[in-house]
Amino acid sequence: MRPSAVDLDERPFVLVWEVTQACELACEHCRADAQERRHPDELTTAEGKALLDEAREFGDGQLVVLSGGDPLARDDVVDLVSYGTEQGLRMTLTPSGTRSLTPPAIEAFADAGLRRMALSLDGGSAGSHDAFRGESGSFEQTVAAAEAARDAGLPLQINTTVCAETVDELPAIRDLVADLGAVLWSVFFLVPVGRGRVLDPVSPEKAERVMEWLHEVSDAAPFGVKTTEAPHYRRVGLERADGDGTAAPDRDAIGRRAGIRAGNGFAFVSHVGEVYPSGFLPAAAGDVREDSLVDVYRHDELFQSLRNPDALGGKCGSCPFRSVCGGSRSRAYAHTGDPLASDPLCAYVPAEYDGPLPWDSPSDAVSAD
Repeated sequence: MRPSAVDLDERPFVLVWEVTQACELACEHCRADAQERRHPDELTTAEGKALLDEAREFGDGQLVVLSGGDPLARDDVVDLVSYGTEQGLRMTLTPSGTRSLTPPAIEAFADAGLRRMALSLDGGSAGSHDAFRGESGSFEQTVAAAEAARDAGLPLQINTTVCAETVDELPAIRDLVADLGAVLWSVFFLVPVGRGRVLDPVSPEKAERVMEWLHEVSDAAPFGVKTTEAPHYRRVGLERADGDGTAAPDRDAIGRRAGIRAGNGFAFVSHVGEVYPSGFLPAAAGDVREDSLVDVYRHDELFQSLRNPDALGGKCGSCPFRSVCGGSRSRAYAHTGDPLASDPLCAYVPAEYDGPLPWDSPSDAVSAD
């Protein structure tokens, strides 16, 4: 199922359930600010299955991502994958690269019907990756898990965080993604939440160059490339295809079908049941213990505003690519407290916009003129 086949007003293309915040690692960028022990108020197995039952109400084949922390910190995750698969959900998993992710554990997930496993690589070598992840041996364990997933016939996704510390590692990571036989490279542009608040982002100008390079990678690589919290990757792609950066009249319609960002094709349930537009936009819109997840996604005021490109403010609201892109609502919220404000990572300035810009240095801007 492709995003364009989903009515994003009615259902998310991606539903993420953070099953726990517990994790052995202490990654510098961790959105969840993961802890050593499980939270006593985590959703129980029964409550988790009830959540999966409700996810099924979105429609056949709903994509569900079990995330963390490290989902393997729970002892019921294989059961949850099996149950979700039985309900007709497309179950995927984002485990941490730890000692618990053994070949037998991966085989168990494959047997339970898991559709894809996503592992994180933030460096092209053990030294750089382990330093970022805060755990010696994480790189070796992650690569071993990736190889075990391949042996089990389980499609593999590699996630990478882009910040000042990791950006120069991207070419080496690209090579690893290919060597490991991954089907998708998902590139996360830093949002300053959780422990990630202490990291330095790349500049808007640098982000623009990285996205141009990612399109070049996508053209040549044997795997797909997507970005997270950088929807202007789509705008960069359209400009690259045009060669002149002009906005075709039908682009808003195209983007309305295809664009996925916080609250628009994306929903997140925390380990204690809170419903957010994204894990990077921690503004609770409901609680699955009390509210219908389907109703929250479809009718909550915050979710509805995030699906309306005409509600955006600043230069994002004036941008001809606002439906194709829409900016990172999570980053806008992290920087301003307003999820509808301009995304400070985007370097594009609409030709007709003459208002304030969300960065300190005008040299970071890429003018539409």
